Amino acid sequence: MEHSHSHQTLSGKKLLFSIILNIFITVAQVIGGLISGSLALISDAVHNLSDVISLIISYIANLLTKTKKQTLHQTFGFKRAEIIAAFINSATLIVIAVFLAFEAVKRFSNPQEIASDLVIWLAIVAIIGNGLSVLLLKNDAQHNLNMKSAYIHLITDLLTSVAVLIGGLLMKYYQIYWIDAILTILISVYLLYMGWEIFINSLKILMLFAPDKIVIEDIIKELTKNKNIRNLHHIHIWQLNDQDTHFEAHIEFIKDIKLSEFDKICEEIEFILKEKFHINHCNLQPEYLRKDSKEIIIQD
Repeated sequence: MEHSHSHQTLSGKKLLFSIILNIFITVAQVIGGLISGSLALISDAVHNLSDVISLIISYIANLLTKTKKQTLHQTFGFKRAEIIAAFINSATLIVIAVFLAFEAVKRFSNPQEIASDLVIWLAIVAIIGNGLSVLLLKNDAQHNLNMKSAYIHLITDLLTSVAVLIGGLLMKYYQIYWIDAILTILISVYLLYMGWEIFINSLKILMLFAPDKIVIEDIIKELTKNKNIRNLHHIHIWQLNDQDTHFEAHIEFIKDIKLSEFDKICEEIEFILKEKFHINHCNLQPEYLRKDSKEIIIQD
């Protein structure tokens, strides 16, 4: 438990540092984009602004998850705060991608001369700032959907800044001003691609869908190997967040067993679910000759 608390505190400090860094980058790019006339630089600034918002949301969610405990009215605490943050962050990525693509198409038909020197230097500043933020959050992004959404915001902005730098160099030395619109469209496509996966995964968790990797039939096959169990029915599997998977089911027994025997079987089931299916919480209802539906999934 102490390790988890330390990890969350460290993640919060990293997020806070990244927020301050990205506020500076955003302000610099907005001013530079307006002065230079670069849509790609402004689009990068808008994306950076979304980074700031997403990082703030991630920071608040991380803080809530760490400090807010379960109560009689909030029996799960704020464990889903980070999933909500991931959902909001990924949704903003998709909206921004569509908006930038629309603006780029309009600019493509009317390319404008751009002050490329300013674009180049601000792109370099953004690359350094976002690169540092990416390194800070890399490890946390591997096991937390909220941190992953913040990380992808940052890494996509790092890549867009590289694209803006390349565009600035092409405009400076070859006067290819239409490249600004092309780069913006490419940035938009990439944002859409990266944001969609997190959006769908977080939406599935919020909708209480079973994890994709879990096959209910495999669980039933494994648990009914126990000679005392006739069948499992009325099954529900859902994720509380990206780390906690819950399982509940009615278990019909072949004979009228004692409560002490049921406790022992529960321990065996819990071990199987955790070791083979990575389910870390289960709720089991015993039944014997009960007249109810024996369907795996009960239609309400």
